[in-house]
Amino acid sequence: MNWKGRRVLITAGPTREYLDPVRYISNESSGRMGYALARAAKRLGARVVLVSGPTSLRPPSGIILERVVTAEEMHKKTLKHFSGSAVVIGAAAVGDFKASKTAGRKIKKKGGRKWTLSLIPTADILADLGRRKDKNGLPIIVAFALETERLIENAKEKLKRKRADMIVANGREALGAVRTRLTIIRPGAQKVELPPMGKLKAAGKILKHAGDLYDAC
Repeated sequence: MNWKGRRVLITAGPTREYLDPVRYISNESSGRMGYALARAAKRLGARVVLVSGPTSLRPPSGIILERVVTAEEMHKKTLKHFSGSAVVIGAAAVGDFKASKTAGRKIKKKGGRKWTLSLIPTADILADLGRRKDKNGLPIIVAFALETERLIENAKEKLKRKRADMIVANGREALGAVRTRLTIIRPGAQKVELPPMGKLKAAGKILKHAGDLYDAC
């Protein structure tokens, strides 16, 4: 694939869902994989849009950076840049649930009284994007699956459910790590297991597979 001038939309980092003004539900994602993908795509000449949850990372220069906090904000920003993208990579660790009601002030602990937290699902961003592909099957959608059990089986199920073109599977040890070990899975194709490597190098491998899929459309 000739990446020069092609738009690549990447999500990265965690999201936060607030319970009250100072407490939130989140996860351990550092955003390193998504930022590495943005850097690698920029080096290939792509026009990169990075939609990032809260991280301490410095984005590469020359890209469009959209900072978000919640899953809803990430959903809106990805929809904003979806049309016209050649490849969409969902590397963000988007929270699956949010509080059904957010308190307007800090929740106080009062004696031994229990507090019940009611959660509702957040928007399924990649599944929504998968339904919006054009008649040529574009953009190419790359999903990520981080699993604590049955890694390949769960990743394959997610690949189908999200209507993605390929999925990158990894275990919990990838969270916050500098190096990563990934398995790339495509429908009807043999899975590709990558040895442990730095995330920038892994990003190049992922983009190579995504580019091959784009050329096949």
